[in-house]
Amino acid sequence: MSVAEIPIALRRSFTIWAMIRVVTKQHRGFPMIVLFTDFGLEGPYTGQVKAVLFRTAPGIPVVELFADAPAGRPKPAAYLLAAYGVWFPPGSVLLSVIDPGVGGPRLPVIVEAEGRWYVGPDNGLFELVTRRADSARTWEILWRPRTLSASFHGRDLFAPVAGKLARGERPAHEPRAPEIGRHDDWPDDLSEIVYVDRYGNAVTGLRSNLLPNDARLVVSGCALRRACTFSDVPPGEAFWYENSNGLAEIAVNTGRAADALQLAVGSPVAVLR
Repeated sequence: MSVAEIPIALRRSFTIWAMIRVVTKQHRGFPMIVLFTDFGLEGPYTGQVKAVLFRTAPGIPVVELFADAPAGRPKPAAYLLAAYGVWFPPGSVLLSVIDPGVGGPRLPVIVEAEGRWYVGPDNGLFELVTRRADSARTWEILWRPRTLSASFHGRDLFAPVAGKLARGERPAHEPRAPEIGRHDDWPDDLSEIVYVDRYGNAVTGLRSNLLPNDARLVVSGCALRRACTFSDVPPGEAFWYENSNGLAEIAVNTGRAADALQLAVGSPVAVLR
């Protein structure tokens, strides 16, 4: 059968399938670049970072995961990143910038953990990612751009490196010793609020699967019982539940837990077992 004899609809199907195979092959191993920052969406910061990524890694999707991670606070952000980063497939590049020490002596690093690549400052932000991974390696970033501002390494240093990783480039030098830059004094789970979302729900640094079903979380003097979801409790009642990324989260049905219980990032959380 000649090409001319193949039905037009079938030829179109072959063409579409071939295009899908090409796109899949191009993006296999680096599905996306994920932004985890405290830059916010106001002002130029996120936009300039994305512009560098589009220039460095054209055609690779950029996903904004968090633009409002705990501002200038790598420790609570580390527990958030560890919980949300694993949702993305291996090969993803997570550009992670919570960098209060920008321009100072802290080092810039690349971390590879279970096939995912993380780029950002060496200030503890990747501690929990590294600790919880079955395999992890860390490289100091030796490359420097021709122009490096003192206060915006997210744009000038980390974004170009993330773009290169997304294109398939890999560090040419050996990873550093695994004990360097660790924060062994940080707990495996953090009994604090690490994030408050736009609905007023307060996310803790506690993994729900490590808490008994009958555990109560104590915040602001209130002991909260566990529920599966909002509609399991009466309107106005506070409770805690396992959020969609495995962390214990405090909420109020049809209300704002952060306001009702005066919660913010860093508020302590006690566990009654």
